Order: sequence, then C-alpha cells, then structure tokens
Amino acid sequence: MLDVSREEITDGSLTKALVVLAAPLLVQNLVQVLQQVVDIFWLGRLGGDAVAAVGLNFPITGLLATVAVGASVGTQVVVSQRAGGDDLEASRRGAVNGTVLGFVAGLVVGLVTALFARDVVGLFGASPNLEGMAAAYLAVYALAMPILATSDVLEASFVGWGDSRAALYINVVAVGLNVVLDPLLIFGWGPFPALGVAGAALATATGYAGGLALAVAMAVRGRDGFVVDRTVMEFRRDDVLEIVNVGWPNAGQFLVSQSVRVVMVAIVLVAGGDAGLAAYTIGARVASISFIPAIGLQQAAQSVVGQNLGAGKPARARQATWTGVAIAGGALTVVGVVQWIVPEPLTHVFVPDVTATELELTVEYLRILAYGYWAIGAMYLLQGGFNGARRTRTSLVASLLQYWVVRLPIAAAGVYVLEMGASGVFWAVTLSNVAAAVGLGLYYWHETTNGMNARAADEATAAASD
Repeated sequence: MLDVSREEITDGSLTKALVVLAAPLLVQNLVQVLQQVVDIFWLGRLGGDAVAAVGLNFPITGLLATVAVGASVGTQVVVSQRAGGDDLEASRRGAVNGTVLGFVAGLVVGLVTALFARDVVGLFGASPNLEGMAAAYLAVYALAMPILATSDVLEASFVGWGDSRAALYINVVAVGLNVVLDPLLIFGWGPFPALGVAGAALATATGYAGGLALAVAMAVRGRDGFVVDRTVMEFRRDDVLEIVNVGWPNAGQFLVSQSVRVVMVAIVLVAGGDAGLAAYTIGARVASISFIPAIGLQQAAQSVVGQNLGAGKPARARQATWTGVAIAGGALTVVGVVQWIVPEPLTHVFVPDVTATELELTVEYLRILAYGYWAIGAMYLLQGGFNGARRTRTSLVASLLQYWVVRLPIAAAGVYVLEMGASGVFWAVTLSNVAAAVGLGLYYWHETTNGMNARAADEATAAASD
C-alpha cells in the first residue's frame, strides 16, 4: 500500500506518488518531533530553567545541522535525478559519496563546537545556572554530529531512490531508543547516573547511533534495488563536487534561518525574559509538530520533481509542485484552526507547572503562529519544486529575504520601536512566513512559465549522457 515504483513516480498519478511517498516521511518527521517533545516533557519535570536551556540551544543545534542539510539535500537530488534517468549504478555511487561527505563534515563541526560549547552559549547573556545547563547539553549533542549527519544522508539517499519507508524505519529505531533512555539518563533511574539536561542530549545521541546502524544494515543488504556493494564503493571527486554544488545553497538557507533564530532568541530574552524564552521554546516545539505534513511532502516533492526531470518530463515536474502546494496548504490550514482553538492544553502538555506569565505568552504565540500555517505549507512545497530542479540557490535567496529582510526588522521594530514586548517577535514570525509564501509562489510561476524545468530536464539528460 505504501509502495511507489520509479515508473509510477514518472508516469502514474502525481497525487498518489506524492501522498504515498510522503506518508512514511510524515510519520518519520512525527517520530523525530516526538523525540523533541519527549525531551521537553521530561525536562519540564526539572523546571522551567531546564526547558529554557534546551530552548537556548534550539537555534545553535539548528546551525550544527546545516552540514547534514547540505549533504542530505544534495545527495537526495543527485540520487533522484540519476534514478529517474535510469542510471542506477551512478545513483547508488552518489549515495556512497554523499554519506562520506556527511560524516566528515559532521565530525569537523561537532568537535569544534564541543570544544567551545561554553563560549558559544555564553554569547546569549543568560543567567549562570541557565548557561551551565545549556552548555552541558550542547557539548554532548555536538559530539553526536558525525552520527547524525551520516544517518541523515543515508535516509535522503533512500528517499531519492523512491523508498521513503526506509527513512521511517531508521527514525523509529532512533527515537524509540531516545524515548526509553530519556528518563533514565535525565533522572538517574536504575543503574544510570542522573545527568539532567546532558542526559537528554546523550539519549538523543544514542538513539541516532542505533538508527545509523539500521541504515547501514539496510544499505548493505539492499532494498528495492538500492544496495551498497563493492561495485559502488568508489570515492569520486566529481560526485562529491556535484553534491556540494547542489546542496550548499540549502546548507546556506538553513544557516540563514538558524542564525536569525539565534538573534530572535536574544531579542525574546530582552523582551520577555525567561518566561518569554520558555513560551518561544514551547511554541517552536508545537509548531514543529504542526509543520510535519509540509516537511514530509517537501521531501517527497523533491524526489518526484527530480525523478521526472531526470526522465525528461518538465511539465509533470511543475504539476507535481503545484499539487503538493495545494495539499500542504490545505492540511496546514486545518492544523492551524485546531491549534488556535486549544492552545492552553497544548501548553500544559509540555510544562504542567507553567506559570501564569508563561501560559499567557505561549497561548498568544500559538494563536499568532496559526494564522500563517497555510503559508508555511505552500512555502515548503515551492522550495521543494525549486530544489528538485537543482535551483537550490533560489531557496537560499528566499530565506535570506524572509529572515533577514522581513522577520528580523519586524521583530526589532516591534520590540524596540513599538514596545510590543515578546508579541513583536511572535508577529514577525507569521508575517515573514506569509511574505515568503506569496513571493515564492509568484516567482515559481514566472520561472516555470519561462522554461526553468525544461532547462533542468535537459541538464539532467546531459549529465546522464556524460
């Protein structure tokens, strides 16, 4: 039922291809968010400071994930286009080289961050207690970066091939281990030491290690024709350069969004103090659950668009993008309505002993976010359409405009000029999402009308011939 072949992706129903390919990714992303929810759930039992410590790290760990995003998106697009063009050996070889790239990049970035964890966290000017907990969490998380990056690239390789179920299985194992280990390592139950917030990071790292072990086992054993054996275990400089060329703008895009979040966290601390930061953290976690349909569909769309372009079908690739926009925009609208109606229960799930101020700010943020959910759905799918056509630089420029030209100035004006407090930051998030969706939609229509996908299909065909 959840199977979709390469032939169906390039010749069958686009709605079916998108939904079937996205379904395991939706569950996978839900499982990933469950990991974050479980962290906040257990850390909330330690108090608001423990939750705020993870919130302080949220943009930093996002910055670390930049290396994984660049390598995984680049690998997924390269693997999908080669598979769509029926160059299967080159597709599998691209997956191998992308995985090596992810591991090396994750190792370098992780070691440097772990070494300077206290200095990085100290830039926010948080209280000594909060800073100590945040630094402990970051140091452990950073050391897991090579595992995280390698796992993400292998997942992206399976998805690019058209096997999204493999990514789901990998994440179920990773999060299952995390869910079990979280309370044991945070509170020191049984023979385990009580590590507090550092225990949450260690549980996450251990879970990723388990998921990576499964990913390697599936790749070596083989699934649906995707198998890593001696015939493709070859380091190719041109493969690595191609993956970097496709993926680095997405890494830059992610860097842009996460770097702005670092500044936004600092503004929230100034405007709302620890209560404002706790509200911002809870809102971000709830929102990350709400965005799951859009993220899963974006990942599916990148593969569907990439394979259709590799097969020389530009019009079908365009249709796939707009079909995804309609599905994601509609789904996120429904999610937004539900979130607007029940923000208080959502807040209490994360922090049962939430203070009155934290509750008030969190409810306000959740409702403001809900107004722009439709835009987030559309934005993710439009970016997927550009990415699948190797126009990842467009997504980078769109993010630069969204975060630095729209979101940050609105937030700063709301807090420092209009004196709206944390509300200024909350509105900046939603308004920037709407602006990005409208702008990307108009630009995608313009570019595809003027032959963007046709050129991408010609380039994919030429690359396969070479």
